[in-house]
Amino acid sequence: MTEVFVAIGSNLGDPIAQARRAVTALAALPQTEQLQASSLYGSRPMGPADQPDYVNAVVRLNTRLGPLALLDQLQRIELEQGRVRKDERWGPRTLDLDLLLYGEQVIQHERLTVPHYGMKEREFVLLPLAELAPALVLPCGTPLSELVARCPRNGLVILADATGA
Repeated sequence: MTEVFVAIGSNLGDPIAQARRAVTALAALPQTEQLQASSLYGSRPMGPADQPDYVNAVVRLNTRLGPLALLDQLQRIELEQGRVRKDERWGPRTLDLDLLLYGEQVIQHERLTVPHYGMKEREFVLLPLAELAPALVLPCGTPLSELVARCPRNGLVILADATGA
């Protein structure tokens, strides 16, 4: 099994409920077991400011799915939760699932880049990831703790438990 980390983001359609449904859906993926889910975090939108704040989390999984098969499953969950893909970058969405890390692999494919291209600068990814794996070292050799120490918090706050407990 390969350890993977998936980021969750939502700012439409009851984002806390969307994020919690995503955690449940990820736990139900074939050939996959969920190990941990971070807290739910509230963050300001990265793109246009005229949209609601986001709810973010990170989930740690072990999977036998290959990277592209896992990506297909993530996109299926997004669609099932009402995701409509538009050309607008960083616009509002019901659900966004990003494959952050797939074991120690570095993947450059037309459909998938791992480690996720923006994860090193995004507080709403780094802090939930650090909650799950504080000693993690990225495939490039950079300790997660160094990235977290340099990253501004930008108003990021913990909102709730990801499982609803």
